[in-house]
Amino acid sequence: MELSVPFRFQSRNLNSPFTHKPISHPLKHQPPFSTKPKNSTLTVRALRKAPLEGLSDELNAIARRNLDFAFTRRKVRDAFTEVHQQLDHCLFKNAPAGIRTEEWYETNSRGLEIFCKSWMPRPEITLKASVCFCHGYGDTCTFFFEGIARIIAASGYGVFAMDYPGFGLSEGLHGYIPKFDYLVDDVIEHYTKIKARPDLRDLPRFILGQSMGGAVSLKVHLREPNNWDGMILVAPMCKIADDVLPSDAVMKVLTLLSKVMPKAKLFPTQELDELFFREPSKRKLAVYNVICYDDNPRLRTGMELLRITKEIESQVHKVSAPLLVLHGAEDKVTDPLVSKFLYEKASSKDKSLKLYEGGYHCILEGEPDDTIFAVHHDIVSWLDFRCSIK
Repeated sequence: MELSVPFRFQSRNLNSPFTHKPISHPLKHQPPFSTKPKNSTLTVRALRKAPLEGLSDELNAIARRNLDFAFTRRKVRDAFTEVHQQLDHCLFKNAPAGIRTEEWYETNSRGLEIFCKSWMPRPEITLKASVCFCHGYGDTCTFFFEGIARIIAASGYGVFAMDYPGFGLSEGLHGYIPKFDYLVDDVIEHYTKIKARPDLRDLPRFILGQSMGGAVSLKVHLREPNNWDGMILVAPMCKIADDVLPSDAVMKVLTLLSKVMPKAKLFPTQELDELFFREPSKRKLAVYNVICYDDNPRLRTGMELLRITKEIESQVHKVSAPLLVLHGAEDKVTDPLVSKFLYEKASSKDKSLKLYEGGYHCILEGEPDDTIFAVHHDIVSWLDFRCSIK
């Protein structure tokens, strides 16, 4: 296990989240509960739609639209494309040039339209491997990951991502997971096609999962243990601390309600908004991820996430792929001890755990710039070494 100590960074005191003058237009990835013990009460909270700083009334009205259905989420995303390009974040400002991107939709075997995206290195750079991403709860692959993917792609990797059904730009009721195994099925189905592409089929393939995406990645690996050359997990959600689980009595009520009204936004959760991003200026930018799901979890969704973490916890000893686990040492959303538990129990012969001193939950995008780039460097270095072995 390594402890990565980042250099201290003093951010600028920004009055505006934009690098340029905000524009007008005609038209957060987090698990629904903490996996770390916390002295707070679980509550059902109302959705807050405060006006977004620096935007016109028209854009704020668009941001407040009901996002239950993909058609609206896609319209809202289109309206905010230029806004995102102007946000004052290192992932957007310092994105490598020349990256070739492609967006498309494909219908999966369950008849749902899935949003897909790829980032490829410049043509003159030799392609080393494919990296397939699994995003966190409530999130999309079209916001902060856009910058993360470009950094990885610039180092010679084909990066691929998809929005799960019900999240981001994919079809399905927003934030609704009727069965977690459906997500796993969808990820395996899509990335099997990606790995079979003529330009990729003879290259190493890696899976990268963040937060709930770590749980998805682990399930994918457990289903097909010999189909991946390595797995990178960032603050993975793979074990829930007993102290934050609802009481047995509450669990009985939630179990019953999830069967009667599975889509109701009534699953109890904690107030964790300030615990995802360590850097205050970057925390302010997270609200511009306007198609993320930030309401109370739907009942069936919450129950499924509890179920799947217990299932993964009982199977971590079966994890056998080369493994890199990255975690902020001060993460209060998913406990770093969970990553240590995974690291110690996994049967992988090639495994590493890196903790970032002072880091919160979103170490890929919410830390001081130097820490963000250190995390990305650690990912690329790990990938480079595994590719050199292959």
